[in-house]
Amino acid sequence: MLARTTSEGYTVTDQRLVDTIKTLQVESKKRNFVETVELAINLKDVDLSNPKNRIQEDIVLPHGRGKTIKVGVFGGSEMAVKAKGVADVVVQPEDIEDLATDKARARKFARSSDYFVAEAPLMPTIGKRLGIILAPRGKMPKPIPPGSDPSPAIEKLRSSVTVRTRDKMTFHMPVGSKDMSADHLAENIDVVLQRITSRLERGKQNIRSVYVKTTMGPSYKVI
Repeated sequence: MLARTTSEGYTVTDQRLVDTIKTLQVESKKRNFVETVELAINLKDVDLSNPKNRIQEDIVLPHGRGKTIKVGVFGGSEMAVKAKGVADVVVQPEDIEDLATDKARARKFARSSDYFVAEAPLMPTIGKRLGIILAPRGKMPKPIPPGSDPSPAIEKLRSSVTVRTRDKMTFHMPVGSKDMSADHLAENIDVVLQRITSRLERGKQNIRSVYVKTTMGPSYKVI
């Protein structure tokens, strides 16, 4: 497998990346749970004190996360019917106030799902009543048209990872699970690196290094 250059100018040696992941999978200790494979990216020469230079977006992984990702829905009766059996939890408009008045319950609710989607007209209410709980956790809902079928948005989020640099030069994100194939993990990592590079002002020159590791295992340098 040969090295290739992405449209953003980032060179990825595919076989080296695959081999690194295989080493990680073989050498990491066996656990009584399936470990997440995480990517750590270290930036350089980026002023993250300026909010416009920060990155926050959802990246769809071609092979998913290798684990169940839960998605909740805020929607009226029509959307609630469409979300049944697809979403992990459905909150209708009349339930938002009850949820907001019980902070312990609201925090538990925020932990119950990895992502949320909401009918667009409900976003101001959700922001006002639940924003203090959801926003710091990066879980404000993704707006979708009222009455629409939430299934496509839900399925997309179940294969996504959220990248948030905040004001830190080093940031982490999951890119799959240890039991996925090395090829699939490498392709997920490739997509993340391409996307991150495209968002940086100087592209690959703003990346100091990249490491991959399992949840409890050692780090292996990728770049």
